[in-house]
Amino acid sequence: FAFYDIAPQAPVHFLVVPKRHIATIMDMKPEDCELVGKMLYRAQLIAKDLGLEEGGARFVFNCKADAGQTVFHIHLHVVGGQEMGWPPFPAV
Repeated sequence: FAFYDIAPQAPVHFLVVPKRHIATIMDMKPEDCELVGKMLYRAQLIAKDLGLEEGGARFVFNCKADAGQTVFHIHLHVVGGQEMGWPPFPAV
């Protein structure tokens, strides 16, 4: 599935979510590699359709609470449509 994020962090912010349940990236098994590859492939197609090919986009999997994961079913965030800085977290 792919849909726009309900709390967008950029002009374009959508999620790609698989039907198969995998709680976190840390829970992947070898048989999940093809699925995650397909998620990335679909995400880049959608990003191109939304006009992000020239300027680029950020593709992010948050993994577990310290990384900001709040829904424990893997999902890929794609954000773009503006210039982004690095690092994407506040200094400690």
